[in-house]
Amino acid sequence: ALPLSFAQERLWFLDQLQPGSAAYNLPYALRLTGALDVDALERTLAEVVRRHETLRTRFPGVDGVPSQVIDPAGPVPIDRVDLSGDAEAERESALRALAAAEAARPFDLSAGPLLRCTLVRLADREHALLFTLHHVVGDGWSTGILAREVSALYAGFAEGREPSLPDLPIQYADYAAWQRAWLSPERVGEQLAYWRERLEGVPALELAADHPRPAVQSFRGGRERIALDAELSAAVRELGRCEGATLFMTLVAGFELLLSRLSGQEDFAVGTPVAGRTRRETEGLIGFFLNNLVLRADLSGDPTFRELLARVRESTLGAYAHQEVPFEKLIEELRPPRDPARTPFFQVLVNMPPRAAGDVLELGAVEARPLEAGEPEARFDLTLYLADDEQIGLALVYDAALFGAETARRLLGWYEVLLEAAASTPDRCVSTLPLLREAERAALAAAAPRPRPALPFEPFPASALEGSIAARFAQQVRRAPEAVAVETDAHRWSYAELDARASQVARAVLRACGEDAARVALFLDHDAPMLAGILGALKAGAAYVPLDPSFPPERLRRILADVEPAALL
Repeated sequence: ALPLSFAQERLWFLDQLQPGSAAYNLPYALRLTGALDVDALERTLAEVVRRHETLRTRFPGVDGVPSQVIDPAGPVPIDRVDLSGDAEAERESALRALAAAEAARPFDLSAGPLLRCTLVRLADREHALLFTLHHVVGDGWSTGILAREVSALYAGFAEGREPSLPDLPIQYADYAAWQRAWLSPERVGEQLAYWRERLEGVPALELAADHPRPAVQSFRGGRERIALDAELSAAVRELGRCEGATLFMTLVAGFELLLSRLSGQEDFAVGTPVAGRTRRETEGLIGFFLNNLVLRADLSGDPTFRELLARVRESTLGAYAHQEVPFEKLIEELRPPRDPARTPFFQVLVNMPPRAAGDVLELGAVEARPLEAGEPEARFDLTLYLADDEQIGLALVYDAALFGAETARRLLGWYEVLLEAAASTPDRCVSTLPLLREAERAALAAAAPRPRPALPFEPFPASALEGSIAARFAQQVRRAPEAVAVETDAHRWSYAELDARASQVARAVLRACGEDAARVALFLDHDAPMLAGILGALKAGAAYVPLDPSFPPERLRRILADVEPAALL
């Protein structure tokens, strides 16, 4: 049995927890312009899959233990869709919908194949080629290898010759076996010691979201983009050069400052991916080598931006020097608190992909340009993509279950304002750097509520206060026990059912606390069970204290310390 790499093993277990999820699909699409030789394309894909065993690997599990099974090489099926008969506007809309649907179609890791290809005919000399592969067999670097090999091989087959590429020195299964043997406790002890000290007690980043955090990640994402103007881009680069920092470090410092201002936290962590190809033999190999590094932010003591940049530089260089330990190994060894709604250690990622990913390819006489395939998957609360162009490009992918598009646009605007201020006055303390432009400040001041005049006190009529809430609810139960009392996406209860559940809560409170229960804390989502908790607390003669699960942990702790509830539901 061939072992999985640590990264593959983690994705396999995540797939077992959420079967049918497309969260770790990697879509890659090309728009092809020119006379396309479909037979040459089929031979090209078959040769790429023959060369890279990982593209014909599947991952069955026996008694909860996965292994790699490599299938024989053979033809690669290409799904074909013809949109050439549609009007141009309808054609583009249909292509986007098709790309989104293909990117969202899940894989079966145990059955394979884990690479799908769809060829869309748009016109006689225009096609779109949609690739989808599962992250367990590839990463962003791999899509660049795939594109380059398709370009080189297609040109040869289209010209009627047998193209050849250099033999691969190893296959991914070799790397996985080597990684398992190489990462012995003795060899990684020093690196693990660094991470254990670096990540000790790192708190979760608590950003105010537009919506409550769901119990499980939805991975449904959205994307907003801006580009810094040429003058600001040059100023940001110059600041980094003066401080001996890369453009990436300078932009990360600005983003950490934004996150600190939004959360009120001086201590948190962000993640960043690295290629993970630290051995020359892996550079031309399709496979999952990507590793995530954790960068701990430190904004304590209100440093100047120049001082913050020095801290980010030190943190980044330290992480790079200890990148041999896979992220999955860190989770295994350091055992951070597990939460199905969050990524361990960090919830925000910063990524600067290599520029070559956007190059135009030549497939013989056919020109190929990258095509955005569907809506992005949001594996984190926020992911900031940085493009090192003349005008620095910023793309913010956000978890649509937490944030709206308008919030994402505001975040990018505030980030731009902070970078402008930091680049022009890096010796100012970070707390004094502006977040808003003058127009925004004026608009907020104009919209501020005016003080209201005092109104005369008018007490409620006594008839409105007759009987407790629990007693008046009991009257309604007797009047219409079968009528629907509450209906949500997950529950539909009659008055009798809601009353029965509330009575269960009341009996549990009285059993646990007796009749001295003054306050009952309700740590519940806004759903039907919360109503049962409210009524149950009132039936037990207690007051209820609602605790919103989306609140920051520190706020929840303070509320609990203040009210000292007799019971927590």
